[in-house]
Amino acid sequence: MANAYTIRPMRGEEIALAADWAAAEGWNPGLNDAACFATVDAQGFLIGELDGQPVATISCVNYDDRFSFLGFYIMRPDLRGRGLGLKIWQAAIAHAGARTIGLDGVVAQQENYRKSGFTLAYRNVRYGGRVVAANAQAQAIPLADVPFAAVAASDATVFPAPRENFLRAWIGASGHTGRALMRDGALAAWGVIRPCRAGFKIGPLVADDRAAAEAVFDALIAHAGGGEVFLDVPEPNRDAVALAASRGLQPVFETARMYTGAVRDVALQRIFGVTTFELG
Repeated sequence: MANAYTIRPMRGEEIALAADWAAAEGWNPGLNDAACFATVDAQGFLIGELDGQPVATISCVNYDDRFSFLGFYIMRPDLRGRGLGLKIWQAAIAHAGARTIGLDGVVAQQENYRKSGFTLAYRNVRYGGRVVAANAQAQAIPLADVPFAAVAASDATVFPAPRENFLRAWIGASGHTGRALMRDGALAAWGVIRPCRAGFKIGPLVADDRAAAEAVFDALIAHAGGGEVFLDVPEPNRDAVALAASRGLQPVFETARMYTGAVRDVALQRIFGVTTFELG
């Protein structure tokens, strides 16, 4: 079996397969996530094939020379426990080189990740449900009307590495809607909502404070048409947890944010919604 097992970088169109498998595992990716993900590090998406058939996926995208993020670690269920997953894991880790690696893993695997050198930083909790905007904020404007440099500067406070190419793709992707709140000429809050396999996800949602986050949140959910909305919240941000609860959203899923080493400090109190569990 080992001789028939090969690991290689995915072709661009194959990232959609990883998204399909993630959907089957309950991760509920966005409809147009794959195309955005490919803008970060095309060589960081790996596929394992047994006798020419896909059986495993993983991603470990290198954002810069210091930071990588791991996701899409999925093994076909009927072939688990045979060591094939470990091999593609090792290939992904090798791709990261000496970089610090982050991941959002299911809590049940936290001990296995710890054995691989990852340390728990905090939990992210997915809140979901049907919600109606409480206060439609007229002052929220299209995110596209905000100078991109301001958005990138804000994002740099909440993510451990630069990701301008990804942000441009994310904001401009088909079906993605962005809204922002300005205060005294400065960007106080911004976010994006996108259609997913089930309902809509808001991510990222970045804000100076809860009031600003609520204004953008309400502007975004107006585009959900009353459908289910999901928001992935860093548990240490109590204002973000309170915002989700105040809108009637309930915890439906959680992950363990873990790192292999030190990362650039981020302002967790400004993260009201994680961009994506797959790429950070």
